[in-house]
Amino acid sequence: MNMAKFTTFYQGWLSRQEDFLRQLDSLLSGPDRDRECSDIIPRVIAHYREFYREKAAAVEEDVFLSISPPWMTSFELSLLWVSGFRPSILFPIMDGALAAADLSPAQRRRIDKVKAESRRREREITQAMARVQETVAEPPVYGLVKKFGGGGAVVEMEAAVEKVKAAMRGVVENADALQGWTLAEVVEALDPVQGVRFLAAVTRFQLRARRFGVERDG
Repeated sequence: MNMAKFTTFYQGWLSRQEDFLRQLDSLLSGPDRDRECSDIIPRVIAHYREFYREKAAAVEEDVFLSISPPWMTSFELSLLWVSGFRPSILFPIMDGALAAADLSPAQRRRIDKVKAESRRREREITQAMARVQETVAEPPVYGLVKKFGGGGAVVEMEAAVEKVKAAMRGVVENADALQGWTLAEVVEALDPVQGVRFLAAVTRFQLRARRFGVERDG
């Protein structure tokens, strides 16, 4: 899938996000909340997994574009971490959606463990991305840029770029995996109604950031 196709896919994906938000909000005021909330959560998680699956195919084709995604607005780009939102942003969103008193001590302990692990892995991925970026400025690659133009230099340059692209794909893949893991782990720690409140808040944040960015760019 090329980036143009992915951008089209993303527009449709966001439209389905809006549909999910309406459903999530309506469930919170419905009469049979527990059962219906339990039913919708796997569908929402599957919707996110579809995004990561399609994005992975686009990144495989051109990983450099994923670092400055053409499908994002300038405001969304200002919030960018690697190729998406930081996983740690989910925790203040959760705190805003759920009062501290809503969580049992066991739930709080589990979420604290998820938070610690997510932030640890987030730091590792940030450091890995920094190392990839530093590679571009290291003498072997920088030297190739300076002498770029000869036939031999072209072959060497292509090999160096492929090496950087492979390393960057690994970082982006790990970043996306951490985003999905953090979301799923938080939802799993919550009861169905809490999970729906949390997912509604995450979806609302994403759509509001998108709407604000579109208005600002326009």
